[in-house]
Amino acid sequence: MGPFFFVFTLMTSVRTILLLVAAILLQVACEKNSSSLAAMGAPAPVPVSVDDSAWSYLALGDSYTIGQSVGVADRYPVQAVQLLRASGHQGTKDPDIIATTGWTTGDLLNALENTHPAPVYNIVTLLIGVNNQFQGRSQSEYKEQFTALLQQSIVLAGDKPSHVIVLSIPDYSVTPFARGSNTNFIASQIDSFNRINQAVSMNYKVNYVDVTAESRKAAYDPSLLADDGLHFSGKEYGIWARLMGPVLEGILK
Repeated sequence: MGPFFFVFTLMTSVRTILLLVAAILLQVACEKNSSSLAAMGAPAPVPVSVDDSAWSYLALGDSYTIGQSVGVADRYPVQAVQLLRASGHQGTKDPDIIATTGWTTGDLLNALENTHPAPVYNIVTLLIGVNNQFQGRSQSEYKEQFTALLQQSIVLAGDKPSHVIVLSIPDYSVTPFARGSNTNFIASQIDSFNRINQAVSMNYKVNYVDVTAESRKAAYDPSLLADDGLHFSGKEYGIWARLMGPVLEGILK
């Protein structure tokens, strides 16, 4: 056992140690790489989707909005919601309705003061004015009060004028109720009140849907009239809902 044997043994031991270290390092590297590959191959977390289809709708008005003499399902706000659900907005809520037969603009203003609707709606519709005309109230009063109602409607729509829809006043001069009255005068008065609400609507940049022309077709189609001979039928309200459809779809986009 000379010095050469000692050197040889030492070198062998060193080499063995180095091989063991290399093996350990290789194993660690493989495990790390394997872990990285597993992470790469793992499915990405699925983001939680937000249900943006739960739209809320407030309808303001009078007998036409509450659907005097027709069933609840025939009211035009209810039919409008059904159309939205059929087009893919299944989460649209049933409409909240603040409306009573006989209400003028002043009555609706008072009702809003005493009612506490939700702070914000995705959609707000406003149809009011026929009783102002029927009761012989002034157009200047109508303009002032309608403007106040429209301002409140915009606030209720989250200060978004594009989420507000004004419907024109339908023409009851075509109904059996108006027979014996000056129907030409009634029609011209309805037109003059509609010119006011349309001008105010344009000024505030809200949506405007004309249902007056459709309402006048009831003069030749009794199926568009309710049994009371004054108000309109669910069929007619369905037409109004379809006229609102493109505007509603635009809002919900």
